[in-house]
Amino acid sequence: MIRYDLKCSKGCAFDAWFKNSAAFDALQAAGQLSCVHCGSTEVEKAPMAPRVSTSKTSAPIAPPEDARPAAAAPMAGALSTPENPELARKIKDLQDYLDKNSDDVGAKFADEARKIHYGEADSRQIHGVASLEEAQELTEEGVGISPLPLLPRKGN
Repeated sequence: MIRYDLKCSKGCAFDAWFKNSAAFDALQAAGQLSCVHCGSTEVEKAPMAPRVSTSKTSAPIAPPEDARPAAAAPMAGALSTPENPELARKIKDLQDYLDKNSDDVGAKFADEARKIHYGEADSRQIHGVASLEEAQELTEEGVGISPLPLLPRKGN
């Protein structure tokens, strides 16, 4: 898995995970990438600072704050507004697919993903909730995960 900082033609900044660089290139060439903020399909990689590690056990050296790309301002409720009905529909379709085709392990996601990765549990599709720290640890261990946007459920 590889994470890219991305930007759209309207200036929004966001990040996304891809299986590899070829997967990003194929999706971009097919016009299947879209901005998570405005829906623009003109998306390209933004400049990124590399993560550098001095040994297998040391933490990556983070770039200085002023060298990091500026993040787009959060857009509270943007997915549920009338301005993004197609995006909201696609996310709802994804949620419905996950509900039907994977096990919801809730807050136990990190533990269950590790068990599956290391062969301690049967291989199956799962979804759930993980903290940013847990997601980073899973990625560093080589556990394949993808963060997904979700809409609030009706009645919540």
